[in-house]
Amino acid sequence: MVAILGVTFAGFWSNVKDVSAADAPEKSSALPADNPFAAPSPLPFHAPAFDKIRVEHFLPTFAFGMKQQLSEMNAIASQAEAPTFKNTIEAMERSGAVLTRVDNVFSNLTSAEKTKPLQNIETELAPLRAAHSDNILLNRQLFQRVEKLWQTKESLGLTEEQGEVLKQRYESFLRAGARLSDQDQGRIRSLNEQLSKLETKFEENLLAIAKERAVVVDTADELDGLSTAEIAAAAQEAKARGLDGKYLLQISNTTRVPVLTSLKNRALRQRVWEASAYRGLGRNGGIDNRGLVLEIAQLRAERAKVLGYESHAAYKLQNQMAKTPAAARKMLTDLIPGVVERVKQESRDLEAMIKECGETHELAPWDWEYYAEKVRKARFEIDEAAVRPYFELDSVLKNGVFFTMNKLYGISFKERKDLPVYHPDVRVFDVFDRDGSQIGLFYADYFKRDTKRGGAWMSSFVDQSKLLHDKPVIVNCLNIPRPADGEPALISFDNVTTLFHEMGHALHGMFSDVTYPTVAGTATPRDFVEFPSTFEEDWAIQPEILANYALHYQTKAPIPKDLLDKAIKAKKFNKGFDTLEYLAAALLDLEWHSLTGDQIPADAELFEAESLKKVGADHPAVPPRYRTAYFAHIWSGGYSSSYYAYLWSEALAADAFAHMIALGGCTPENGNKFRQEILSRGSSRDPMASYKAFRGKEPTVDALLIRRGLK
Repeated sequence: MVAILGVTFAGFWSNVKDVSAADAPEKSSALPADNPFAAPSPLPFHAPAFDKIRVEHFLPTFAFGMKQQLSEMNAIASQAEAPTFKNTIEAMERSGAVLTRVDNVFSNLTSAEKTKPLQNIETELAPLRAAHSDNILLNRQLFQRVEKLWQTKESLGLTEEQGEVLKQRYESFLRAGARLSDQDQGRIRSLNEQLSKLETKFEENLLAIAKERAVVVDTADELDGLSTAEIAAAAQEAKARGLDGKYLLQISNTTRVPVLTSLKNRALRQRVWEASAYRGLGRNGGIDNRGLVLEIAQLRAERAKVLGYESHAAYKLQNQMAKTPAAARKMLTDLIPGVVERVKQESRDLEAMIKECGETHELAPWDWEYYAEKVRKARFEIDEAAVRPYFELDSVLKNGVFFTMNKLYGISFKERKDLPVYHPDVRVFDVFDRDGSQIGLFYADYFKRDTKRGGAWMSSFVDQSKLLHDKPVIVNCLNIPRPADGEPALISFDNVTTLFHEMGHALHGMFSDVTYPTVAGTATPRDFVEFPSTFEEDWAIQPEILANYALHYQTKAPIPKDLLDKAIKAKKFNKGFDTLEYLAAALLDLEWHSLTGDQIPADAELFEAESLKKVGADHPAVPPRYRTAYFAHIWSGGYSSSYYAYLWSEALAADAFAHMIALGGCTPENGNKFRQEILSRGSSRDPMASYKAFRGKEPTVDALLIRRGLK
């Protein structure tokens, strides 16, 4: 799963946190000519000049960019001419060029390569960004011009895309509090500033917690079950931390940690699981996020009340496809009874396997994946370790992901070495269309490191816009464990799927074909944005595509058909567990953000337990995918009240994929229609209208249940 980053300052205002020129530190009124952000980058497609960008460039550029954009907005607001789409909305779309350039680079670096100096700058900028957004969205004179256009929109002769841009601009002012009294606007400004600081602090804490909670192992014997390459990688990680002769097991961003599938040592499995599941709780003197979470929830609830909404969830979902927290919650809770029954059956299978192995202990959370893998092997006669040699990273990328994108959309990728990058791990590819024309650049940053936040995501250095004559420069980031020096990067089937998923987001950005930045690429509702990416996942398990990339890293022999068939069948194994851990997290998100200010609990852990019990998602061996204290998506990642969006989008994706398979599968005709009606549109029209233009009707959940092995 993924969080989308990289929204531009010139783009969709309700999704950004800007910086206030009024509150920014005093800087020069102009940028020096040698500042790499002073003008568009001279590199192809305005790719960032990382060889020239230095830490000291960021604060002066943000200060200048804030001041420049605020001046541009004030000029739009105060002009004597009556408002028109061109002199108001289009002028707003053009504003903030310097700010957009610097923020697209800075936001990506603070996710993928966050050094201490960048972290310090991010902390300093957080309240300034919030204030700058307020300075624009709470500008009454500017709002009056936008409101006048909205009131007369039927007579303006707008295109469909222009109508959407006007709608989103107008709603962003309303949702920010443009109609509030001066006193209430002052309170909103204060709340936004406080929240920006707390959310940044939460993100900083998670990076530190990942280091704090890594598990140190004294001997290789304790790592029995891991491969030789995995043990070597653990030794290398320990050495990098100054722990020569020991081994380091890093926790993942989710509660589930991959090594739990293989580790035979039950005590070590428990240590690893507890390091993951109990992080952020202040245990043993560690970092404690509980107070931070309660304060964020309190301030969000208060802000929603001032803005006229029952809760933060009601505020956030008002302009999403779901529209209301009740609709999102119903979709999730309707699935729980069937999913819990599946989990009970899976539990019985694992308990039987525990006995078969001669053990007498009860099934605990740290046992689930270990014994699930044994059941998987017995049932499908497949061993993850036997499959992994066929999933070498470069082969999966080129013979799998790129191959599929070529078959579907006619695009091709060619690696280049001449562009500067922000870390040696990063690779750059030219992306060419079917006719040979170049449509943009693709950056790939796949390996885990201490300076990178957890998870996987897509972002952009440049967003597509016909108005600004920009083509896309897109980046995908994953956290694949780095192999030991000289060893091949053999990845899990989960990471294979993630590569396809993130490429789906990348295509959403690269195929964007709109005029205005506000509606470009992935600037869509949260419960739609995961649809194109989830849709691409299922190509990874199509036999004709798997056979092309699943090649043994040494012999280059294709994966044997019987092993391939078993791998495909095994993909739907353990779906009760997978679904329940997700549902628990999504419902936990909605529970936290449906609270009013006077309902915020005193005990975050107790509230979590009671919330899960209330909806029947409290299975003792199946914890939430993310627990409250390290739920980055909802406290710092932009998915507050919207984690349900992954399942909502998956329903669209499953329905669309089943439809495409029925029409012949991975063909240019199918790909072209999906590109034209979904990927190129961004949010230039209503998302459901785009879906129906592709599919011919609204989706059902039938294909979703089949996809998850629940039907």
